[in-house]
Amino acid sequence: MLPRSLLWRAFLLIATLMLVAVAAWLAMFREAEMEPRARMLAQTIASVSNLTRTALLAARPEHRIDVLAELSDTEGVHVYPADPGDQIESPPPTALTRHLEQELHERLGPDTRLAFMLNGEPGLFVSFRIFAGEEGDFWLALPRERLERRLPLYWLGWGAAVLLLALAGAWLIVFRITRPLKALEAAARELGAGRTPVPLAERGPDELVAVTHAFNQMSADLKRLEEDRQLLLAGISHDLRTPLTRLRMETELSVADAEARAGMEADIAEMDRTIGQFLDFARPQALEGKTKVPTDLAALLEEIAGRYGEKVECRPASTDNIGSPRSQPRLAAPHGGDVGLGRPGADFSLPVHPEPLRRAIVNLIENALRHAGLAAPVELELTREDSKIVIAVLDRGPGIAPAEAERLKQPFTRGEAARTGAGGAGLGLAIVERIARAHGGRLELLPRAGGGLAARILLPI
Repeated sequence: MLPRSLLWRAFLLIATLMLVAVAAWLAMFREAEMEPRARMLAQTIASVSNLTRTALLAARPEHRIDVLAELSDTEGVHVYPADPGDQIESPPPTALTRHLEQELHERLGPDTRLAFMLNGEPGLFVSFRIFAGEEGDFWLALPRERLERRLPLYWLGWGAAVLLLALAGAWLIVFRITRPLKALEAAARELGAGRTPVPLAERGPDELVAVTHAFNQMSADLKRLEEDRQLLLAGISHDLRTPLTRLRMETELSVADAEARAGMEADIAEMDRTIGQFLDFARPQALEGKTKVPTDLAALLEEIAGRYGEKVECRPASTDNIGSPRSQPRLAAPHGGDVGLGRPGADFSLPVHPEPLRRAIVNLIENALRHAGLAAPVELELTREDSKIVIAVLDRGPGIAPAEAERLKQPFTRGEAARTGAGGAGLGLAIVERIARAHGGRLELLPRAGGGLAARILLPI
C-alpha cells in the first residue's frame, strides 16, 4: 500500500507527522483551556443567579412576574420552582462539566445541582435558592448554547489553507532532497547500459555531495578501464593472431607429413577460434539504447544455413510449436500449408540487432556440428509460441543433462559427460545467453525427443 518512490514515501511520512503534531497540539490546547472556560462559565451562571435572586427580592411581590417575564424576553433566563418529583438528567461526565460543577459548588454552595434536562425539557438548569426554607428552591434555566462552543467556519478555512501550505512546503523540501537521487538513478542507468554519463553536479547536503562525488569518480574509473580494455583487446587481436597466421603459413610450407600438418592446422584453427571467443565475450554487449533493425528472421536463418550446405537444414517457418520440447518434433508443414507462415500475410520480421543475433545462431550451429558430428544434419527451425519467436538449433548429438543446462551457460564452463570431446574455451553458450538477454529474451537448452539437444533462443515479439 505504500508508494514505491522515495519522494512520495518521505512526503507521506512528513505529512503524517505534521497531522499528528497538529492533532496533539489541538488536544493539549483543549485540555489547557478547559479549566479557564469552566471557571468563566461558572462565574457567569453565578452572576446571573445572584442578580436574579436580588431582582426578585427587591421587587414587590405583585411585580415579580413582570420581572421574570422581562428576564425571559431580554436575557433568555427562565426561573422554575423546584419540586421533589422533578425528573432531571445529569450532564455527561466530561472534563468541562466536572470543572463546572466544582466551580458552581464553590460559588453557589455545595447543594447546587446541574442538569441538562428538566421534566423532558432540554437546557442548562442550575438550582438556586431565593428565600430561606424549602420553598426557596428554584431552577434557573439558561440556553444550552452558553455551554457549547461553536467553531467559526472561517477558522476551518484558514486552518485548511495553512495545512495545505505546510504540505506544499514539505513536498518542495522533499523534492529538492530527492532530485539529486533521481539524477543519480538516471546516471546509474546510463552506466549500466554501457554508456558514460555526463558528470553530475556536486552540490547540496554533504551526504549527497559525497555520494555524487563517489559516483562521478566511479564513472570516470570505469571509463578509463573500458578504454584500457579496448586497447588490451586490440593488442591481443594483433599480437596473438599475427603469430598464428605466420604459424599457419610455416606449417603449410615446412611440414611434409600431411597428417601432422592437418593436426597442426587444426590446433592453430582451434587457438584462433578460442581467441575469437575471448574477444566476442570481452567485447561490450551493451545493446540497450542502440537502434534495432527490422529483420526477416526466416531469411536470416536461410542465409546462415546456406553457408553450411548439406550440414544444416532450414525448416520452413511455422506458427505451430514445431520442435518444441513440449511436443514431439516433426517436420514443419509444407510451404503454404495450413500451419506454414510462408502463406500471404505471414511475417517473422522482428526488430533486432542483426550482427550479434547472427553471431549467436552461428555459435549454436558450430557447437552442434562440433558435438553431434555429421551423422545427421543440424536443423534450424523458426516458430512462434504465444508472444515469442523461437529460433531453434536441433541436433542428434549426445545431448545435455537437464541439470547441467544452466551451468553450461556460465562463462568458461564445459560439459562433464558426452559433449566434452571437442575443444573450446567454454564461452560459446555464454555469448549466446548474453546476446539473447540483450534482446529481452533467453536461451534454453532442452533435451530433444529421440536424442539430441534443442538449443532455443526465445525472443519477445
